[in-house]
Amino acid sequence: MLMLSRQTEIPFLSSLNSDLLMLYIKVKAKDVRFTIPIPYAILNIAFSILSSKLFHQYANKWTKEHFERKKLGFTIPLIDKKTLKPIVKELKNQKGILLVDVKAKDGTEIKVRL
Repeated sequence: MLMLSRQTEIPFLSSLNSDLLMLYIKVKAKDVRFTIPIPYAILNIAFSILSSKLFHQYANKWTKEHFERKKLGFTIPLIDKKTLKPIVKELKNQKGILLVDVKAKDGTEIKVRL
């Protein structure tokens, strides 16, 4: 979004531009096409939830029975929020990069773009 500075009346690019702060998921199927814009604020909230100790405890509790049945000695590791923050910050700087491009045999396409 191009705005004018009040003091100098020089145009500048506003950081409030929604195009700069979105992750786009595009889905194309035979009869349906839609795009889901996901703001980075929602990603930050999701990362906060995924990195919480409470979620970690429940995830291990929910998967414990399955891992015991399959005789796997595995627990879901705790995700460190401090590690995820720089990743999201760097994703904001890489606008336009195609992260996922999947095409199924039936013609369904899914693309995730910054």
